Amino acid sequence: MFHLALWEPEIPPNTGNVARLCAATGTVLHLVGRIGFRIDDRSLKRAGLDYWDAVEVRFHPTFADLETAVGPDHIVCIETPAPRYYTRAEFRLGDCLVFGSESKGLPPEVRERYAARTFGIPMPTGTVRSLNLATAAGVVLYEALRQRHDW
Repeated sequence: MFHLALWEPEIPPNTGNVARLCAATGTVLHLVGRIGFRIDDRSLKRAGLDYWDAVEVRFHPTFADLETAVGPDHIVCIETPAPRYYTRAEFRLGDCLVFGSESKGLPPEVRERYAARTFGIPMPTGTVRSLNLATAAGVVLYEALRQRHDW
């Protein structure tokens, strides 16, 4: 169906909540690069509740490893700011929604390589620069699911 990748996540509860989202939607979770916490961290497990067994989690040391796993033509970057909103994206089954780390986002070279497939979430008030990682992942993943299913 879909894949969701977190580039160098830093906050355990965010990753746990994204894992729970993936369990609810049958989405494969990819953790890429240096992870800023221990995978056995209590807060990570608590945020994912009892759903960790229901999530397929794949680890990739590098972004190139993620590209090999999902195919570069399926990479869709979600970043703030971005030239287009996620509502303009045409999601395909097999796409991998890639979110950057909480403090740094995606590396510049990834943003440059995938500029044509980089989308953002509107921030209408202009008072915040981005949403919480888990919230952003939920917003975009459910749009991708809506496009591919008649809900």
